[in-house]
Amino acid sequence: MAKQISDLKLGILGGGQLGRMLIQEAINYNVTSLVLDPDTDAPCKHIANYFECGSITDFDTVYNFGKKADVITIEIEKVNIEALEQLEKEGKQVFPQSRVIRLIQDKGIQKQFFKENDIPTAPFQLVNNKDEMFNSSFSYPYILKQRRDGYDGKGVMRIENQYDIDKAFEGPCLIEQLIDFEKEIAVIVSRNSNGDVKTFPLVEMEFNPEANLVEFLISPSTYPLAVQERAETIAKNIASALNITGLLAVEMFITKNGEILVNELAPRPHNSGHQTIEGNYVSQFDQHLRAIFNLPLGDTRTISNSVMINLLGEKGHDGVARYHGLERVMAIDGVYVHLYGKKYTKPFRKMGHITIVDQNRENAVEKANYIKQTLKVIS
Repeated sequence: MAKQISDLKLGILGGGQLGRMLIQEAINYNVTSLVLDPDTDAPCKHIANYFECGSITDFDTVYNFGKKADVITIEIEKVNIEALEQLEKEGKQVFPQSRVIRLIQDKGIQKQFFKENDIPTAPFQLVNNKDEMFNSSFSYPYILKQRRDGYDGKGVMRIENQYDIDKAFEGPCLIEQLIDFEKEIAVIVSRNSNGDVKTFPLVEMEFNPEANLVEFLISPSTYPLAVQERAETIAKNIASALNITGLLAVEMFITKNGEILVNELAPRPHNSGHQTIEGNYVSQFDQHLRAIFNLPLGDTRTISNSVMINLLGEKGHDGVARYHGLERVMAIDGVYVHLYGKKYTKPFRKMGHITIVDQNRENAVEKANYIKQTLKVIS
């Protein structure tokens, strides 16, 4: 770019915790941050250089906001693509590119992309309504996903039998074979405009079964090197096939017979990379900035074992957030607290995360289990 990074204005669509952590990293480069979000109390509001309350799905709002920035990025996929396409036509740099966001907004198109590019994924079928589900040849049970607008466990359900179809989602959906997997894993890959590519080491995830949210993440993985390299190669191949500029989180399953299947993609910083802030030489947020500004990509190696825990609002609590047990947690060595600036809690809302760094993996996991039992987000 002709301008230095510190002379540029970065427009971020979405003002949640991902945008907040991206701004916290951008401050180190003197980047001017502009944020658009529909929530008047969005986590980014008080740290962005410019904050605008408005819809990220409205053409005029996104278009007029984008004209204020030099580079535009996202922290959520549900944005107005047509406005981004128009901004690109007028010379604005949008990363990830609007065509990438359009593909990933629709899980059906995303699955077809996997199939066309020989990317391993679970067998699937696209359906437009419940009648097509009744006529499907898929055996029960299977997973049903809304093609659009699902996130953080929403828009996903398990169909046990034909009677469950009556309470299935309306509209276009994706039927996916239920995978008997051993572990959910993720690889985050970065790619700049020069075509330089780097992956973060494979991480292992454990999900909250009720909320279907990542609750526990361990880095680096203890899977054999050959498995890790295979997962990283899959992530690199996807980034190259998309010709993406920016960060791409690739969520995958490892089956009980050792097969790796791609589940979903996220073209932005992701929950599976939060531990990189303390656990790796470069964080996912720093790497995303390097990629979209076409700078040299950073060193993705791990510094130490790290475990990340999502802080979710407790069941039965809805109101002004309080963090019970925070002082006891902060007394533990190697513990890093990240609160997201959300005033109100509700059940399973992401309120923050904790990263535990320890040279001894077992110690890190032990501390994580203690924190999970001790620190509660209540009202």
